[in-house]
Amino acid sequence: MIMKATYYGQSCVEFDFDGTKVLLDPFVTYNPLAKAIDVNTIKPDYIFLSHGHQDHVADMATIQKNSNATVLAIVETAAWVRRQGVPEDKVVEFNLGGTIQLPFGSVKMVYAAHTNSTPDGQYGGFPVGFVFNVHGKKIYFAGDTALTMEMKLLADLKLDWAFLPIGGYYTMDVDDAIRAAEFINCSRVVGIHYDSFPPIQIDKQKAFDKFQNEDISLSLPKIGETIEL
Repeated sequence: MIMKATYYGQSCVEFDFDGTKVLLDPFVTYNPLAKAIDVNTIKPDYIFLSHGHQDHVADMATIQKNSNATVLAIVETAAWVRRQGVPEDKVVEFNLGGTIQLPFGSVKMVYAAHTNSTPDGQYGGFPVGFVFNVHGKKIYFAGDTALTMEMKLLADLKLDWAFLPIGGYYTMDVDDAIRAAEFINCSRVVGIHYDSFPPIQIDKQKAFDKFQNEDISLSLPKIGETIEL
C-alpha cells in the first residue's frame, strides 16, 4: 500500500492512497507562495473541506469542475458547495462524530476549535478536522484549530501522522501544536497553516528545535513537495 502526501501551501494537502487522490482545503491560486503550482493539474477524486474560510476553499469550484471530484464537508459548508454549482450527487454532507465509508477507507469528522463562515457571508457550521483510516494507517488532519482538550479523545487511536496548524495568530502556534501532539499521542507531525501571510510567518529552525526537544518529528515539506507516509 503506497501512501503519499503532497503539500500545496497553507493547509492544502493532497493524499495519494494507492492511486486515489484526496485533496484537503484547496487554496492555491491566491497564495503567493504557491505561484509555481498550476491549479489545473490538481485532479483529485475527493475534496474535503475543514471549514468555509476563503483560505481553505478558494479553489474548490475550479478543481471540482476540472476533476469531477466528490466534495465532503459539514452540513452547512456543504450547502455553500452546492451554491457554487457543484452537482448534488457530487456533494456529501456529514457532521461531527460521523464516519464516512469510502472505497479507500473511512473518514471520521472530529472537533476543531475555530470559527466558520463561507465566502458569501453565510454560517458555515462547525469547523472540523478529519481522521482518515486507510488500510489500518491513521492520519489526523486537524484543520484550523486552537489547542483543545477534545484532542485527548484521539489519544487511543494510535495515530500514525498528524497534520497540525503551527502558524499561530489564527490557530495553534508551534508550542501549542507540540502539546496537541502529546494530547493525541502522535510522534509524527506535518506542519500546516503557516508562512502564507505576515501574521503566521514562523522561524522554521526554532520550530524544528522545539519539536526535536520533545522527541516529536516535525516535517515541513516545501510547496509542491511529496512525502511518503
